[in-house]
Amino acid sequence: MTFRKTLTSAVATTALLCGTTSAMALDEVTVAYFMEWPMPFQYAKAKGTYDTELGVKVNWVAFDTGTAMSAAMAAGDVHFAVSQGVPPFVVATSAGQDLQIIDVAVSYSDNDNCVVRSDLEITKDNAADLAGKKVAVPLGTAAHYGFLKQMAHFGIDLASLEVVDMAPPDGAAAIAQGSVDMACGYGGGLNRMKEHGNVLLTGAEKEELGILVFDVTSAPAGFVAENPDLVAKFLKVTADANAMWNEGSAKAEMLPVIAKDAGMDEAATERDMATFVFPSVEDQLSAKWLGGGAQDFMKGVAEVFVTSGSIPAALPDYAATVNSAPLAAAQGM
Repeated sequence: MTFRKTLTSAVATTALLCGTTSAMALDEVTVAYFMEWPMPFQYAKAKGTYDTELGVKVNWVAFDTGTAMSAAMAAGDVHFAVSQGVPPFVVATSAGQDLQIIDVAVSYSDNDNCVVRSDLEITKDNAADLAGKKVAVPLGTAAHYGFLKQMAHFGIDLASLEVVDMAPPDGAAAIAQGSVDMACGYGGGLNRMKEHGNVLLTGAEKEELGILVFDVTSAPAGFVAENPDLVAKFLKVTADANAMWNEGSAKAEMLPVIAKDAGMDEAATERDMATFVFPSVEDQLSAKWLGGGAQDFMKGVAEVFVTSGSIPAALPDYAATVNSAPLAAAQGM
């Protein structure tokens, strides 16, 4: 398998940055998030609720990939990463970066997938025809993990593929131009990919194979330890926005605000969010998620990456990478 940019080099870069820290200015914090990835927290973001409740200035910076979020946290430039994919989190922590999962941001399976160019007429029934093809994949992300699992399911030799590291917007442009045969991604990038191709497996079909897709809110462990109250307040605002959306009666008010903040039209925002699940705090603290399920899932992700040669080694376990204490504190606020 040919990588234009190797995940190994990304891991090495992350490892070098792990010892880099910057002074934590408690008068402001910086939060990483994704554009074209609509979530309830953006209603609170747009309304200034985070600034009010945290009592500090909150700076928001948009990123294209979860791997870039990890690098920014390693450099001390970002304090919270909202909706970071589990695979990039696993890549970073496996390399020694001291990050912690502090909540489950969103669960989704139809909003992260791989799309084959329409003119190739390749479906799940003749997926073996992908051998020898060129694929755009954002390495170290949830889309990368899903790609590896799908290729394993279809028995496609990774060595037969030319894999190019591309963020979803770039992958969407590449498949539209016909310069790649398949592209993997999420959010707005995935929606544009689907205009030029078809998915091999639906979200439900992926879940049947054990390909779970969920994102987390992550933060540097040192920052969490030094600012437990502020972290809990951040999670409380997020949880309240999720609860407001899940309850349903305020969707008409929230939708246009979220759409504008995500850089999307309302129809696309409503369509995407209809496929998202925003677990309650109670659910997140259960055995399914932060009470053990997430840790076990991360171990499985790491083993897939090790087997594929994407990372050199996995941690013995990922228990220490989950810190549910701030979320539990937020529950009591």
